Amino acid sequence: MDLVARAPRLPRPGETLAGSAFAQVAGGKGGNQAVAAARLGARVAMIGCVGADANGELLRAGLLAEGIDCGALDTAPQAPTGVALIVVDDASQNAIVIVAGSNGEVTPATLARHEAALAAADVVVCQLETPPAAVHAALAAARRLGKTTILNPAPATGPLPAEWLPLIDYLVPNELEAATLTGLPLATPEDAAHAALALHRAGARNVLVTLGAQGVCALLGEGGAQASDAAGAPSPVHWPAPKVAALDTTAAGDTFIGALAARLAAGEAPTQAIQFALRAASISVTRAGAQPSIPRLEDMGR
Repeated sequence: MDLVARAPRLPRPGETLAGSAFAQVAGGKGGNQAVAAARLGARVAMIGCVGADANGELLRAGLLAEGIDCGALDTAPQAPTGVALIVVDDASQNAIVIVAGSNGEVTPATLARHEAALAAADVVVCQLETPPAAVHAALAAARRLGKTTILNPAPATGPLPAEWLPLIDYLVPNELEAATLTGLPLATPEDAAHAALALHRAGARNVLVTLGAQGVCALLGEGGAQASDAAGAPSPVHWPAPKVAALDTTAAGDTFIGALAARLAAGEAPTQAIQFALRAASISVTRAGAQPSIPRLEDMGR
């Protein structure tokens, strides 16, 4: 559950600021991405865990209202539902603290128990708001079952385990996460290209570094390369984002990933899926909140 405060700027350490507004809205990276994929045309099932509390009831009801299959959404009897504490400033930038709560109850046994949901999927999307062992189990099962895999490495705390990378079809970090994964500086699209190359060489098939208002730097590997160097190796390409007046960037990255997953599941080519996802994310930043900001298919003009 996202607890969102608006303030003129992000507070400094030890500082108390007067905020202008507060809202409690459904969030969570997995939930946001599931909602985005569902609103943008995919059939979606959610594997995860909420607490036996009011927030858990609200989140489950919200997912069900979006037509998302919650048969694999467990309830933890002891842990509270996860929360995110979010501050959004007047420049539409945000700072977020996550308390995992029931998300920490997702284990490899959870994935084994709900493998039928993975088997029924075309695309499996993971994030790092659940324990690493569970994420690895999901990626490994999806690879064994022949599914397309997407990993959003957020929150990123360091390089990914080497054995994960061959399991990932689409690795989608933002610029801060890409810098954390690679140890490379990342301030420009050119820097993002270097990070994408490093992650591809480490084993990720396709790497999409999202850059906020600057768009995305994408390196598409075998079978999807839209550009290559003189030796025929794939090269990163920068796609700019549509120009919009941003109100709140919360869930823009999740919207991008959910949209990408929906279009890949529909059989669309990666380059078209990326362009669709950029448009969806650009709509989301013009609206406040996490899941409330995510567009529907009819909003996309297609």
